[in-house]
Amino acid sequence: MNPFEKIDVKQVPGNIFSMFDTGWALISAGDAHRWNTMAISWGQAGWLWSRPVVTAYVRKSRYTLGFTEERERFTISFFAPGECREQLGVLGSKSGRDMDKMKESGLTPVALDGEPAFAEASAVLVCRKVYADWIDPEKFLDRSVFEKAYPQPEDVHRMYVAEVVSAYVRK
Repeated sequence: MNPFEKIDVKQVPGNIFSMFDTGWALISAGDAHRWNTMAISWGQAGWLWSRPVVTAYVRKSRYTLGFTEERERFTISFFAPGECREQLGVLGSKSGRDMDKMKESGLTPVALDGEPAFAEASAVLVCRKVYADWIDPEKFLDRSVFEKAYPQPEDVHRMYVAEVVSAYVRK
């Protein structure tokens, strides 16, 4: 059973700043047979290029990067502050290279528009990539931001600007 209701993207409840910062978010990509997810806390949402978009970041070293690169779409599952902390901790600290962390987490995978997400999420965005690029250390105007965010300068993020093609909230 699908625990979600499809809504207009402009009706997603909550404050996007809090959703990325004090809530938890997971980015998931892949298909029904092979997929991965990871916790993210960096992101933005807004209106760009005449469409609703979200910007998400995946470090070069992360196993999830291969999945986001291979696929046209990914999901971002948002969790309310305090919900599923133990399960999300597994997904935020373990690598899918080493284990089936989705199973280990105890969360319930669901497919929304054919893309992987989690039944326990409070909201899910289904996203279609429209732009991707690597964070370039040379383009930081404030070098201290780069130095704080990237103590290992070779492990920069891949930035994805993606159109939000569907939005869901838990019923």
